[in-house]
Amino acid sequence: MIAAMPATQQTALPTELVRRARQGDRRAFEALYRANVGRIYALCLRMSGERTRAEELCQGAFVRAWEKLDGFRGDAAFSTWLHRLAVNHVLGDRRSGLRRLARVVPVEDPEAAATGRTPPAGIGLDLERAIATLPTGARLTFVLHDVEGYAHPEIAQLLGVTVGTSKAQLSRARKLLREVLS
Repeated sequence: MIAAMPATQQTALPTELVRRARQGDRRAFEALYRANVGRIYALCLRMSGERTRAEELCQGAFVRAWEKLDGFRGDAAFSTWLHRLAVNHVLGDRRSGLRRLARVVPVEDPEAAATGRTPPAGIGLDLERAIATLPTGARLTFVLHDVEGYAHPEIAQLLGVTVGTSKAQLSRARKLLREVLS
């Protein structure tokens, strides 16, 4: 993963960089990329639960940002617009139904296979690894609510579920995390 640009190298304001990037200045867009890649990668990692997949999703989000840059109206900060675009990109990828061969692994525990979860490999799990073990719906709801700060109505709309389902998924995620981390 490419590291974020140090603050000393960020000479232009984000609005100026967006203006220049809209005019086709790839260096300006690269500066926007470097200023935001760490945050977007972290979001993609939390939502996907897999490092390799997060890198792909992060890159895809920036490709989409480049393609949709003319749609940025400036009503919010560029980083806010990019964050929302990345969330939508990850959720769209999930909805596409494409299953990765890497997710198909033989398991010795049929219950784990049925639930889509694998038992923790060790006692010393950190929070990121624990989040990655959550079932998809619970993980997405947890990340969107507790990590990214979305409200249940927003989550329900993004995931195409009811508000009650969003609340239930969050409760489930918290319960599973307590079990894994205890």
